[in-house]
Amino acid sequence: MMQSLMASVRVALGTMAVCVVGYAGLVLGIAQLLTPQSADGHLITGADGSVVGSRQIAQAFTRPEYLWPRPSAVGYNGAGAGGSNKSPTSSDLTDRALEIIAQYGATSERPLPPELVAASGGGLDPHVSERAALYQAGRIAGARAVPVSRVEALIQEHAFAPGGMLTPDRVVNVLDLNLALDGLSPPPASSP
Repeated sequence: MMQSLMASVRVALGTMAVCVVGYAGLVLGIAQLLTPQSADGHLITGADGSVVGSRQIAQAFTRPEYLWPRPSAVGYNGAGAGGSNKSPTSSDLTDRALEIIAQYGATSERPLPPELVAASGGGLDPHVSERAALYQAGRIAGARAVPVSRVEALIQEHAFAPGGMLTPDRVVNVLDLNLALDGLSPPPASSP
């Protein structure tokens, strides 16, 4: 009986060593060789060498001089991606949407792009559409005391089609654009 138990434990430990540690190590090693930036999470470092964020995970930007991301049901927590699991008829979602619409100052003449009201499925989408970014250009320009045309030009410069010719709609990485916006005018004294 004890021999069978010990044999089972050895097989389980051996399997974990090969399938968990060995396989993960092999995949990470190959990724580090072929695409080191992807393997490290597309981290962006500041001038002082400290990590300021990742191009793949949204961050909460709420100050008026920055481009705001989509809402997040998980509070932009990269350790726990997910949606709210609330019904589309939930009064909580309606209240949140009305609060966001008021925050942007949207009107029936100037409606808010839908992705600025609705969270993405994982809650960590680092991109907004070019249209959603341009919608925010006036607020950003006013807060930074720069012409709207400069902000719009910067948005268009950073917009790209993620699927190339297969996707006609262009998107903007929120963190990349916000770092570029800090180059338009001196960065604000406190952090975003």
